[in-house]
Amino acid sequence: MDIPATGAAQVHILQAGYVRDGTDGQRVASTVTLIQEGNAAVIVDPGMVSSRSGLLASLARHGVGPDSVTDVVFSHHHPDHTVNAALFPAARIHDHWAIYDGDLWIDRDADGSAISPSIRLIATPGHTPQDITTLAATPDGVHACTHAWWASDGPAHDPFAPEPAVLAASRARILAVASVIIPGHGPAFVPDETTAR
Repeated sequence: MDIPATGAAQVHILQAGYVRDGTDGQRVASTVTLIQEGNAAVIVDPGMVSSRSGLLASLARHGVGPDSVTDVVFSHHHPDHTVNAALFPAARIHDHWAIYDGDLWIDRDADGSAISPSIRLIATPGHTPQDITTLAATPDGVHACTHAWWASDGPAHDPFAPEPAVLAASRARILAVASVIIPGHGPAFVPDETTAR
């Protein structure tokens, strides 16, 4: 895979996601991540959050305003990962098959696409057939923003995955390069022998 083992990217989790039941229904938030390298300021999965102003305040703590975000990446098209994309009006949006820039639709396969020298997208189907993972090579190793895991405890068997073997292959591909996993609905974790395969 064309991703360096280390690089110049800086990774900041703006919000650790969650899925939990409450008395008023299910509450869900995606993990929202900022990746910076050079002029690139990338938001991965700007989906559902408890407070949009809180999300923007977290972004501002890293010296980035919403108009300075250059790129938004959707790991997949579920609303809980996408609904806040409009908070970043100047950003190009990346998904599994295209880049959207204003009214310009640029077809391309995300697998192997580079946003910057240390930030790459790879195809990792599993949770949905269209899932992609954002890999960021930092001075301390490769961080993977992905929905191949919801949280550090898996789940071992994703209830939405149409083909468990496809998810297992994607998890193996990610684990071959990543030193840190940033899952779809939880804090970052370092994979070990207990990590769901």
